[in-house]
Amino acid sequence: MNRYRLAALDRLAAADPGLVRLRLAGSAVLGIVLAVGALLPAHLPLTVMLVGAIAAMMTAFTVNDATPGAQAGTLALAFLTGAASITTASLGSALPPLDSIVFVLLIFVAVYAQRFGPRGTALGSIAFFLFFFPMFLQAHLKQVPQLLLALAVGVLANAVVRFVLLRPNAEAEFLRVRRAFRARLAAVVRATEAHLAVGGSDRTRKQLRTALARLHECVLLIEDAAPDVVDARAADRLRRRAIEVELAVQWLASTVQRTCSDELGPHVRDDLIARLARFRALMERDPRELPLISQTGEYSRMLVEGSRIDEHAAPGDGVRKALAELALADDRAQRAATPEATVDPPEDEEEDEPEPRFAYDNRTRSAIQAVVGGGLAVLGGELVSHQRWYWAVLTVFVVFIGASSAGATFVKGVRRLGGTLIGIVGGVLLALLVGGNTPATLALILVCVFGMVYTARVSQVVMAFFITSMLGLLYSLLGTFSLAVLWIRVAETAVGAAAGILAAVVIVPVRTRSVMLDDIGEVLDELEEFLEHTRGLLAGEENVNIIELSRDLDRSVEVVRTTIEPLTHPVNLRSARRDYGWHVLTTLETIAFRARHVAARAQPGMLAGADTDRLRQFTGRLLTNIDVLRTALDAPGGPTPGTLVRDDGTPVSDRVEQAETRAVLSSLSHLDEALVSLGRVFGLQATDPRAPAK
Repeated sequence: MNRYRLAALDRLAAADPGLVRLRLAGSAVLGIVLAVGALLPAHLPLTVMLVGAIAAMMTAFTVNDATPGAQAGTLALAFLTGAASITTASLGSALPPLDSIVFVLLIFVAVYAQRFGPRGTALGSIAFFLFFFPMFLQAHLKQVPQLLLALAVGVLANAVVRFVLLRPNAEAEFLRVRRAFRARLAAVVRATEAHLAVGGSDRTRKQLRTALARLHECVLLIEDAAPDVVDARAADRLRRRAIEVELAVQWLASTVQRTCSDELGPHVRDDLIARLARFRALMERDPRELPLISQTGEYSRMLVEGSRIDEHAAPGDGVRKALAELALADDRAQRAATPEATVDPPEDEEEDEPEPRFAYDNRTRSAIQAVVGGGLAVLGGELVSHQRWYWAVLTVFVVFIGASSAGATFVKGVRRLGGTLIGIVGGVLLALLVGGNTPATLALILVCVFGMVYTARVSQVVMAFFITSMLGLLYSLLGTFSLAVLWIRVAETAVGAAAGILAAVVIVPVRTRSVMLDDIGEVLDELEEFLEHTRGLLAGEENVNIIELSRDLDRSVEVVRTTIEPLTHPVNLRSARRDYGWHVLTTLETIAFRARHVAARAQPGMLAGADTDRLRQFTGRLLTNIDVLRTALDAPGGPTPGTLVRDDGTPVSDRVEQAETRAVLSSLSHLDEALVSLGRVFGLQATDPRAPAK
């Protein structure tokens, strides 16, 4: 039983690294409880107390500035913004045309506000939803003083939870992230076992890819959390070691996939699976209790078997060697993860150049589309229900928040509608289950709030399910529940999704490919900066932290992953476009992977002296290829801007004895190949200097 409990805790840690989503969902629920508890003695109407609960939930859900001081400032602005929205919504209820006009204009404000960072996104969302809920609760102008009191209590309740009751603890969060890292590392090894057991399949290959992506997310979280616990030097060492573990586990995964294509006897296959399982058993433990792998006999056996492979290769030896490398990398990471030093005082960082407050770009275009979609939603929603047309406008807002293209809007609309349809069933069942029991209804509403916030960042379908279920319970609490009302909710959601998609497709449409090309251009910019500083580091001309630069490159690739989702999503019925999207994404991930490999291995002056000229030629060719690619992206479908130049195969040094140097050169060479592969996607040809002239 204890084994199953530990396995469940490991799965929870892997699903939510650092328990960030759990803390966020707990903050929302606890804030609601405090707000309602503070308002109960005043014997206010139910609708007023619900506004306080909504304010506590929305501030917990949307306010996520980087520092406590910035969060406090956003909470103060949230009260002012919410007060203006509530007052305007209550006034608009007496003037029916006014409420719909202001509601649609608020969509523009909320979508456009995303350009101002987390604070703009939070205030825009709060302004929109605190205009929406008074309409949903049918608030009147006479209730405004009570509603503002409830708003203040709700914001204050979230502040108490955020800064007192559930205040983040850097060391505890760092430990939880480490637990998640080990759990996700074990998940990758488990996926390799499954892949090896079936001899390779599309399903296990997809599971392995997903496990690797989740591990990479956790590595980035470790890099973010480390500076809050250890000093800058120790944090840099830990980042390097974490990247080494990721590189080792990716090598293990690729080695297992290659091994599946070899002829393996049942005995060899079973032996490899058993070795992977034994290694995984060492990973799924609490980092505080786990002995270093180097203190176990299994570790010694792994290294001994891995070291003799080159001379006497046997079937499956590649996996054994990769497993030994992973054990060695994990041992180093474990030693580096212990916070032995104090935290350095914060240094003044260079501020990013602020975005222009007013500009015509994709965000402005999305805001214009959202306004048009909102207008269409008002017209269509009025035809469905004169009283509940605002559900259609809400759907338009949701599908445009965070969407950068028509394809992304379509995917979000489909997800929203699908989650709503499923939520209808949940809402009906829950409303029938509580049967007018107020305490039970309130408890289930809190469960739905928790589920909605907890799943918001991972599944829009599940989030929409919890929202619709919660609304069914709210209707039951207000005494207006009926199946017809929920079906109107579905119809209004369909109208809103259709209006949003129509506006995105017709009004100054932005194709997914166009946004993807812009985002790939950002990746190339980050790669160019990375290569320039890497050249300076290897030549001994500068000492720069290229791990930070590799992280910037990772972030840019992650943006492309989000942008390209409409191409790779199953809702896209054209298999050729899905294959195209996956190929582009895989190539960019390869580039980021090789850059991380270089960042983990490169040392100042590693190629100084006689190798410097050749290093400059090597990186110069890479930078020239980046310029050719960038020109092709700027004018897709136009005349070919040039050809890419392949590596001529000449080594930087004829005598490279250090393994670290060989690894860096190998990764740079593979990075070169990935750039050529990316160029083929956009119709660029590559010349091979080694080919004989005709």
